[in-house]
Amino acid sequence: MSQEVTQLVVLPPDDHAALLAAVKTLEGSNLAARIADYAGIPVNRVLNLLPKAANRQLSGLVRTAVMKGLEVAVDTLDEKPPPTPAITFSSFLAGVTGGVSGLFGFGALAVELPLTTTLMLRAIAEIARHQGEDLSNIEARLACLEVFAYGTKRTDENVDVGYYAARALISKYTSDAAAYILERGAVDASAPVISNLVSEIVSRFGLVVSDKAAAGAVPIIGAAFGATVNVIFMDHFQKIAKGHFTVRRLERVHGSAGVRQHYAVIAAGLAPRRGVATA
Repeated sequence: MSQEVTQLVVLPPDDHAALLAAVKTLEGSNLAARIADYAGIPVNRVLNLLPKAANRQLSGLVRTAVMKGLEVAVDTLDEKPPPTPAITFSSFLAGVTGGVSGLFGFGALAVELPLTTTLMLRAIAEIARHQGEDLSNIEARLACLEVFAYGTKRTDENVDVGYYAARALISKYTSDAAAYILERGAVDASAPVISNLVSEIVSRFGLVVSDKAAAGAVPIIGAAFGATVNVIFMDHFQKIAKGHFTVRRLERVHGSAGVRQHYAVIAAGLAPRRGVATA
């Protein structure tokens, strides 16, 4: 019995290069590694100092921030953008809020995190527009919110939590939430479809926020570097957004199946180097 061989679609050189960059970002991104690189110390030392998961109090703050982001995504992300994308200015503002958080400690996170999340979401929306997304579409606006779920590469019991695995799950929640919002015309936090989407994003985004919050407790970094850590934090998600929306753009042009095949081939080739990069 002959075995069918699936041919890869041919990607133009520019599109292949864009996908390669996206895979490197989406499968190899690690906030703790970037903080360690900034601090000039081994990443393992940082990882040993950072908590493995958000505690209950931090999880509540993250949920509040994600709910705020959801409201912004639904209500205002389709507004006409400024003539020039304000990504750099958003990073500057995030640095300022991070500096405030660094000065006043964990207690300031309740004010700083929702503000920083909103700034990041607007910067993510600009990246989405640049990659051809129509933000008058609720699904595209919720895809901006999804970015917060793709910023961590930790695994639990060797479960595959790569980009496409995470996206398959989160997109189901996003699709259900989009249908609900279109029908009701508003966000109801108590609705199961909304709660499920927020909870899934919180469970992933919270891990990255946990690293960020703990960075101020690492002596070599210290509270004085809160602003820099926040800029690193924001830049991290801007890179994730560029990767995410690059993949979506290429899928619109070349089809989801073909792009996913290329993605898998590239990711398999990068897998050994990923382990070295984040060690």
